[in-house]
Amino acid sequence: MIRSHVLICAGTGCTSSGSIAVADALATELEAKGLTEEIKIVKTGCFGLCALGPVMIVYPEGTFYSRVTAADIPEIVEEHLLKGRVVDRLVYDETDGEHTGDTVALSDTRFYKKQHRVALRNCGVIDPENIDEYIGTGGYEALGKVLTEMQPADVIKTILDSGLRGRGGGGFPTGRKWQFAADQVNDTKYVVCNADEGDPGAFMDRSILEGDPHAVLEAMAIAGYAIGAHQGYIYIRAEYPIAVNRLEIAINQAREYGLLGKDIFGTGFNFDIELRLGAGAFVCGEETALLTSIEGNRGEPRPRPPFPAVKGLFGKPTIINNVETYANITQIILKGVDWFTSMGTEKSKGTKVFALGGKIHNTGLVEIPMGTTLREVIEDIGGGVPNGKKFKAAQTGGPSGGCIPASLIDTPIDYDNLIAIGSMMGSGGLIVMDEDTCMVDLAKFFLEFTVDESCGKCTPCRVGTRRLLELLEKITSGRGEMEDIDRLEELCEYIKSASLCGLGQTAPNPVLSILRYFRDEYVAHVKDKKCPAGVCKKLLSYKIVEDKCKGCTACARVCPVGAISGAVKQPHVIDTAKCIKCGACMEKCKFGAIIKE
Repeated sequence: MIRSHVLICAGTGCTSSGSIAVADALATELEAKGLTEEIKIVKTGCFGLCALGPVMIVYPEGTFYSRVTAADIPEIVEEHLLKGRVVDRLVYDETDGEHTGDTVALSDTRFYKKQHRVALRNCGVIDPENIDEYIGTGGYEALGKVLTEMQPADVIKTILDSGLRGRGGGGFPTGRKWQFAADQVNDTKYVVCNADEGDPGAFMDRSILEGDPHAVLEAMAIAGYAIGAHQGYIYIRAEYPIAVNRLEIAINQAREYGLLGKDIFGTGFNFDIELRLGAGAFVCGEETALLTSIEGNRGEPRPRPPFPAVKGLFGKPTIINNVETYANITQIILKGVDWFTSMGTEKSKGTKVFALGGKIHNTGLVEIPMGTTLREVIEDIGGGVPNGKKFKAAQTGGPSGGCIPASLIDTPIDYDNLIAIGSMMGSGGLIVMDEDTCMVDLAKFFLEFTVDESCGKCTPCRVGTRRLLELLEKITSGRGEMEDIDRLEELCEYIKSASLCGLGQTAPNPVLSILRYFRDEYVAHVKDKKCPAGVCKKLLSYKIVEDKCKGCTACARVCPVGAISGAVKQPHVIDTAKCIKCGACMEKCKFGAIIKE
């Protein structure tokens, strides 16, 4: 008889930290102790607290262990699973109930308290490779309800009334997109899932597919019924091997159970799903480029109109939604419109998943009601900026988004508010930056990404983004002129208005938002030939403060190019002509005698 369940994260983050080795070591130890009939190991998806991986929860106690290694397993088995004594040194500090004698529930910790998990409801809870566990949480009930109790028009009205907007970045009303496709008279229609998540720092869709793949399959079948489609495709990048494997398992299980394929639930409705692997081109996140790639062609965008809902995959009406959008569908069907609209703001209903990263204590995956402020995400859920540094800005929307300065930290997060301040929701990457971040260098980073990922089909994007990058490189290398700042703004507007697809149209956003809120940093780079954050190497110089130098020679010994000279116990000097500005001397100095200028 099973008396304990041990849940181990088997998402990409924890797997890369060794969670599979932890699970294997646990299985071996349980067998050696004769506990395999009493303790069940469950490999789940992401718990969210990625910074603490590998993570493990022991139920029924709910003890949350963090940064577990295979070497810790014998102690956990002996002390906790055999003797009932928690291994305190491995317990996540916020769940340590040493003052009360009880384990604090995860839902009561700072990281989880303000979250509301809808799209992530099963991640870290069930075994994603076991369809029975998904069914045990109410899985496929929504599909059964739709096929036996609702007409296609009823399904679309429900999604329309819910106010659900696309979670892939644009925020287009999901119900309207479905309605457009349903209105088309055609013998063949398609349902497509965009799982080509390419924003730097974004891993929301990947985590949902790794932790709850059946939620997406069920929602796609519901969408197929609503618009009159019988075939679905999931377009996922090949760099997501765990997600791909779990999707393949889930599709085969759903077919075996009769939940995909012919005559689903005996209603005469047919619907099946196939995977298509992308090669990692960022532009294929744009819906028309994605469709072109599924068709076997080079991923390039098409002019719109016609829109995919009218003429999409293979020239047939097609709806495309991203993973997170689909992950909300079944809950809306089961719990109702009023439940969903009770969360969020007037024009942005429900929740949003963010991949929280950068200069933040709690790196990981969070799901918050729309309207939660940026301050709550950074300070309460994220635990603030580490090392006593000040919060400077947050980047949302990746290469297509913008930067939100510290002065706007109390902005409620929703589609319209972010657009109003020069950023955008995007797919959900949220990168936090502290005072050591150079905003001009950040703009250059995103332009480098966009230039590499441009498909080259249209001149404004292919040539314009490269010219933008050249201007930024000129500025960060100390060769900038004041006129270059005006040229940046002018070129950004041309690219936004003339590019063919969303990649080019939004590529200037990081540059423009940084110009809007951090123009003084551009001016400092150009006029003063200084990088205020001390990041741009060509604008840096290192100096030894004579009064602080003890002549210990540590800096001279670590310098890779012999740029530092001086006698023992005498102040040293740096030859700026030789210095390569690597910063090794500054890191080595124990007396704070080396400074950036």
